[in-house]
Amino acid sequence: MSGPVRATLSGGRQHFQHGPIDLVIEAWGAPAEVAAAYEQAWRAFQPALETLVAELALLRAPVGSVVPLARGPVAQRMVAAVWRHRGVFVTPMAAVAGAVADEMLEALCAGRRLDKAYVNDGGDIALFLQPRRHFDAGIVAEPQRAALGATFRVRWQDPVRGIATSGWRGRSQSLGIADAVTVLAASAAQADAAATLVANALNVEHPAIRRLPAREVKEDSDLGERLVTVGVGLLPPEAIEAALDAGLREARSMQRRRLLAEAFLSLQGSARTTASPGLLRFTKSR
Repeated sequence: MSGPVRATLSGGRQHFQHGPIDLVIEAWGAPAEVAAAYEQAWRAFQPALETLVAELALLRAPVGSVVPLARGPVAQRMVAAVWRHRGVFVTPMAAVAGAVADEMLEALCAGRRLDKAYVNDGGDIALFLQPRRHFDAGIVAEPQRAALGATFRVRWQDPVRGIATSGWRGRSQSLGIADAVTVLAASAAQADAAATLVANALNVEHPAIRRLPAREVKEDSDLGERLVTVGVGLLPPEAIEAALDAGLREARSMQRRRLLAEAFLSLQGSARTTASPGLLRFTKSR
């Protein structure tokens, strides 16, 4: 595997990449502060993958009744994010992308005077906001079309500093059939874990759905012999509604337990959201 690489994108955004970790980073503030922030994020990024790889065996194991003793900072974030979900099958890998984003955001902002910033790790995003700042974001409800299905605003006073999306079409394997589940939570790692599990719950049995053992699809999968979704054909309306309802029940259960702030779920052109008065509101953009 080649080492970490860095590039500057349009608008001065930073692109850091090493193996499967692929970050886009942007910060706002005085030019000198932003430049210094990018440099300290780059220093923190360089050993991140090797540190994670050293603990892969632990991170791929299901969480049980004993807290896994992770050593590295990203691994510790992963464990903390999944620990409250330990009543179901989950491994710390469910939070890996979000945990990397959180760790790099902390490195980016440490000691710096920034107005706002984000670290985007393949769609799992960690946010930093000073008072009276906000982020506007969009949700791609149907990844195969790359069209916005909803938009939302994260304000500085909202209990949200992380955004994550999961589904069977994404980079990670899924037990469910969601086209996309986007979760907003207190951190990117928490959003990542919750999105993974809500996407798993958005499920139904139907002949149009193809599943295979996870390790037949990806040899080193942390899901072992569990069946993961590899294809979803056209589903009848009643199957779509049943799957979305199951996912929404799980999302609302997590919302009551404060494991997520809001969620947006989509499947074959239909959608559900937990959006409630007083919290963030999703607005459909089409």
